[in-house]
Amino acid sequence: MQNKGKYYITTAIAYTSGKPHIGNSYEIVLADAIARYKRKDGYDVHFQTGSDEHGQKIETRAIEAGCASPKEFVDQVSDTIKGLWNLMDTSYDRFIRTTDDDHVKQVQKIFKKFYDQGDIYKGSYKGMYCTECEAFYTESQLVDGKCPECGGPVHPAEEEAYFFKMSKYADRLIEHINTHPEFIQPVARKNEMMNNFLLPGLQDLCVSRTSFKWGIPVDFDDKHVVYVWLDALTNYITGIGYDADGNSTEQYKKYWPADLHLIGKDIIRFHTIYWPIFLMALGEPLPKQVFGHPWLLQGGEKMSKSKGNVIYADDLVSLFGVDPVRYFVLHEMPFDNDGVITWELMVERFNSDLANTLGNLVNRTIAMSNKYLGGVLADKGVAEDVDADLKAVVTGCYDKVEKKMDELRVADALTEIFALFKRCNKYIDETEPWVLGKDEAKKDRLSTVLYNLVESISIGAALLDPFMPETAEKIRQQLNSPERDFDSLDKFGVYASGTKVVETPEMLFARKDLKDVLEKAAEITRKQKEDFEKSQAIAAENLYKAGLGPAPAKAEDKADDAAVIDISAKEEIEYDDFGKMQFQVGEIIACEAVEKSKKLLCSQVKIGSQVKQIVSGIRKYYTPEEMVGKKVMVLVNLKPAKLAGVLSEGMLLCAEDAEGNLALMTPEKPMPSGAEIC
Repeated sequence: MQNKGKYYITTAIAYTSGKPHIGNSYEIVLADAIARYKRKDGYDVHFQTGSDEHGQKIETRAIEAGCASPKEFVDQVSDTIKGLWNLMDTSYDRFIRTTDDDHVKQVQKIFKKFYDQGDIYKGSYKGMYCTECEAFYTESQLVDGKCPECGGPVHPAEEEAYFFKMSKYADRLIEHINTHPEFIQPVARKNEMMNNFLLPGLQDLCVSRTSFKWGIPVDFDDKHVVYVWLDALTNYITGIGYDADGNSTEQYKKYWPADLHLIGKDIIRFHTIYWPIFLMALGEPLPKQVFGHPWLLQGGEKMSKSKGNVIYADDLVSLFGVDPVRYFVLHEMPFDNDGVITWELMVERFNSDLANTLGNLVNRTIAMSNKYLGGVLADKGVAEDVDADLKAVVTGCYDKVEKKMDELRVADALTEIFALFKRCNKYIDETEPWVLGKDEAKKDRLSTVLYNLVESISIGAALLDPFMPETAEKIRQQLNSPERDFDSLDKFGVYASGTKVVETPEMLFARKDLKDVLEKAAEITRKQKEDFEKSQAIAAENLYKAGLGPAPAKAEDKADDAAVIDISAKEEIEYDDFGKMQFQVGEIIACEAVEKSKKLLCSQVKIGSQVKQIVSGIRKYYTPEEMVGKKVMVLVNLKPAKLAGVLSEGMLLCAEDAEGNLALMTPEKPMPSGAEIC
């Protein structure tokens, strides 16, 4: 095998907030297919993946899970991630954790180096913060008032922080991107980064936090922990032995710069703007390429536990097996558009591509070899014109696959390999071995035909190996074919004449019944929903115990949610009648019990810039202390009246159940005081 040099490939390290779904698992399978392909193609490959374990969200998740510490929590989740990666038969060389000692020490050194050379300064940050993404945004960066990355809620936050001078390196990065068109792929991602971030001008980046403790401490200012993205991104160099003091290992000198950072399109900004700038500040070369792959969507929607549409790799494997799942996620993901996964599509691909095109091809080739030739294959040299076309397709397949893999068009590479198998099936139809087997005079032609098939399948199996390694090995075992180097795939006739195939072929893929799969999938979904609801209940209870959340709803309260109440209809009103009423959101800033009443509370309610005093008969259901801080719905223009001698200037809206219990009506989402209810 020709030595083509080194190849260093990484995935984004998986965030330890929970179990990765199949969309997350796709990335590790994609990276593994590329790594395996490069190894077979003659490269010295180093493949790194891992888990990202710090941050405020992890700190909260640990409390929700009832863990004694964030470290206990991430140990559990990291094991789960690693278990899934192993289940999917991925051949990584290192699984790095950002809690690993070698990584922690280097992150502290890197932070100090940036500070000493003037790239980092201390200031304070005021902006809108997304806990889910652990990122600050300006008002102009929000989309409909929400996080531009995850679409989740943001809240105002201000804290002391260290900042990295991004603008110092922006021009150099722009020049690098312009002079290295292969750096960001697909091209649409490059255009997005240039037009939305770099060309308008970069803001300095917050690189430390003080509002939580679960992170790598800034060793010269222990009130701060390193911002999770600076911590996480540096894993690509710390994991292979980078040292900020100049004592990097031979492994680092050999493999850096990375040949490919494989990441999801949602974190392209961090990898193509922040990470290159960090490397420039360190004086290190930039990675050769960053590929922001698309998402795998469940029936066209992004997977979410709250939506109940999450599919996990281990559930898919339990129904289809490892290699079929690998095949599906690799085959169904376009180069630059989102892919779709459904149970129905999985069954269709399994039956048509795997059971029929490939499995049936191998099975009947071996069966015919045993039936007509006693299982012994030999090239008798009785060739016909149809053989030449088969050989051309088979021996030309590697070059087509190589071109697609160089462009990271992995789905297209798989399509080329299955075109080879389809050509083999067509060859069977063209040569009709079952007809040749009836004529003793054509036995040598039959032997040649079956030899050609076995040789073609052997070449196809060699190409399939990086994508479906277990299947490729099973094919080799059944054909008694040695593992083929890519260097030999342009040569037809390597399979040794006189080799005997197995007597009883193993069915590679037994067809799936759609109804059966859907029934099992429904049970998986039901169990997931049940587990999710349990985990949410446990999380709410643990947050409450930690003083970080409200008291969880009781079971009887939840049961009441399903109840309905019918009340007598009042006389219909005109729209103009309704239009006379003014409803707004109010914030209760003070509340006290009315002395002369056992039922009334007197609240001071801020409505926009005004404060109104409102008396409500809700003392049985709320304490004055509970009321303060609540956002409530208020009928503002109700004529003032005195209740128990106390002036009331409006009405708080409540709902009443069949037993007469009251509950304040509150906005579903955060709304400012004074917002109109319409």
